[in-house]
Amino acid sequence: MKIGRITLSDRASQGVYEDKSGPEIERIISRTFEEPSEFIRVLIPDDAEKLRAELIRLCDVEKCPLVLTTGGTGPSKRDITPETTQKVLDKELPGFGEIMRYYSYERVRSAVLSRATAGIRGESLIINLPGRPKAVKFCLLLLREAIAEGLEHITGKRPVLFVDPIEIPLEKYLPFLKWLKPNKDPRDAVLPRR
Repeated sequence: MKIGRITLSDRASQGVYEDKSGPEIERIISRTFEEPSEFIRVLIPDDAEKLRAELIRLCDVEKCPLVLTTGGTGPSKRDITPETTQKVLDKELPGFGEIMRYYSYERVRSAVLSRATAGIRGESLIINLPGRPKAVKFCLLLLREAIAEGLEHITGKRPVLFVDPIEIPLEKYLPFLKWLKPNKDPRDAVLPRR
């Protein structure tokens, strides 16, 4: 599956520090879906026009079924990811942002400041993720079932998820993951072996 991933960071795009959130997206996603992933990597500053152009390119030209952004979801003046994303969507799916805020708040109180959203453009699912690698990992674990379900509705093809858990202490995530599959073992929502 072709996946676009966009990191928004003024400093990382200038080489002040290394982008760690984009590679974390790749690490988690490659251990989420059985189908091999081909990543299209984008690193840009917090610039609305550049983000808009990249979202359109990844959805309309590259035909990525899944586009994940990281960074720019907070309340500061330079954080422009959610409103820019909303402008290119055909349909907004606010539940993604709501569930990330709800469960992240139990771990980090500042999660309430996130404005992350998600939605559909053509046959692509776009999701805004937080900017910190640990938050990227946590949110992708929360969303893995919803991403698979969304892709099935949008593209007609549901990606197969790995279910063999690895590396995440179950007792740490169990309270947050029970909602994913009420009739199945919540360990199914934990990172799989690769």
